[in-house]
Amino acid sequence: MSFTPRPYQLDAIKALRDGWTTEKNRLAIVLPTGAGKTVAFSHLAHQMLDNLGGRRALVIAHREELIEQAASKLLAVDPMLRVGIVKAQRDDHHDAEVIVASVQTLAVPRRREAIRDIGLIIVDECHHAAAPTYMEVLRHFGAWDGVPTAGFTATMTRTDGGLAEVWQDVVFRLDILDMISDGYLCDVRGKSITVDTLDLNKVKTRGGDLIDGQLGKALEDSGALDAIAKAYLDHAADRPGVVFTPTVATAQAAAKSLRASGITAAPVWGDMGRDERRATLARYEAGDVQVLTNCMVLTEGFDAPHTSCVVVARPTKSPGLYVQMVGRGLRPAPGKTDALLLDVMGAASRHKLASMVDLTEREIGQAEEGKTLRQVAEEHTAAEKRRTIAARVEAEEINLFGGSAIRWLRTGDGTWFIRLTGAMFLFLVRDSGTRLYRTRRWTQAHGVHGPTDDVARPLPEALAWLEQQAKTLAPGAFVARQARWRSAPPSGKQLGLCRYLGLAVPPGASAGDVADLIDRDRVGRVLGQLVLSAA
Repeated sequence: MSFTPRPYQLDAIKALRDGWTTEKNRLAIVLPTGAGKTVAFSHLAHQMLDNLGGRRALVIAHREELIEQAASKLLAVDPMLRVGIVKAQRDDHHDAEVIVASVQTLAVPRRREAIRDIGLIIVDECHHAAAPTYMEVLRHFGAWDGVPTAGFTATMTRTDGGLAEVWQDVVFRLDILDMISDGYLCDVRGKSITVDTLDLNKVKTRGGDLIDGQLGKALEDSGALDAIAKAYLDHAADRPGVVFTPTVATAQAAAKSLRASGITAAPVWGDMGRDERRATLARYEAGDVQVLTNCMVLTEGFDAPHTSCVVVARPTKSPGLYVQMVGRGLRPAPGKTDALLLDVMGAASRHKLASMVDLTEREIGQAEEGKTLRQVAEEHTAAEKRRTIAARVEAEEINLFGGSAIRWLRTGDGTWFIRLTGAMFLFLVRDSGTRLYRTRRWTQAHGVHGPTDDVARPLPEALAWLEQQAKTLAPGAFVARQARWRSAPPSGKQLGLCRYLGLAVPPGASAGDVADLIDRDRVGRVLGQLVLSAA
């Protein structure tokens, strides 16, 4: 594995260092899972040591795997760096240039007070930093007294809030779609496992998300675990994967269902013996176990790039948690082309659950079954571009027609027309896929016909050509926008016709307003019938 910093990692470090020259010192970086947060902050610490005036860097993490991972990456970046670890029985900080410590150990006053001369604080998985323990530790080391403090996370969300009290600004953010487009992460394809008997409406919410115990019981009672095993066989039989479940019992039961289906599977959980968990993870890494089921212990610090299937058997309302789960399967690996996401869903739910589109902060609409995240995003971008072009064209049209002296009107489907008499009107037809228009005339006697040359013209030319025809074929006072008769009150005949046609006349409408109302209805119906007859 290369520990040369990627361009975006250098950009993130620069954003932090530039940000610290302002009055803000507690700054955060948001990088997707797989973007190399540990590598980025290792290079940050390496760069900053020369500027700390003999003071040291402190990296704070909250789990053993993250502590060991950070220490190894720091040494990979600079093998000559003196890295010390402070956790439980270890207390290697006395001559260390960079100290990697667990927040639980630093929460003990005598342990943190023994560590002096900290000039840089780095918080791994900094979305935890609003917790009282973190706040206490950060205050002790000077995060509120001007010491440069950097937070790294894949998702700046926390269900109980409070992050704004810690982090003054997010100075760099990279979206997962950028990582996919640049080849740093695999694209992901989603598929739902719908379990008709799974009733999530009975699962209550606590702290902004579904209650683990109730969710686990609902999954087990509904037969969802057997459905997961079947779906894995059907869609991911050749993929190594991880299954996220809400409880230890559910993780164990899910592994049992997978094994009964012929898939080698093993559970891991937080209170599992350290040696046993390491042995299980090693078996997965070696390929002796195809699927790991887990009770929320693989959301952080788990690095197994060959993972190509993620099963979210822990439906969640938290986009942040969802991103952490799915991110475990997005790292690239030799022979890996994409990742498969299997979402366990109930037949219906009153809860708004996170889904594949929550992996990105871009607005990309709804994911379609079988399409990758990138495909969904690209199609949404193309649709947005078409809407933008259409809006710009419409604005140009409105300005152009609105400035004309001729009485142009528009049908409900957007067709511009000039009504000449009760039996004749002129209209424009846009050439599909272009910004050119053709001119048409409709008469009651002959229907639709075009001019003899029938060429597609740019809008200003088509408009001018049709206006000249209107002036030739109808009295000027009838087609003029500012004709004197238009400002008069509507006639009884006009109002009677509106009642007959079921058209609502706005209060205070003039004769011209009512005439336009009638003409839009009449021409709209004629053109609608022409379309139906052509079909």
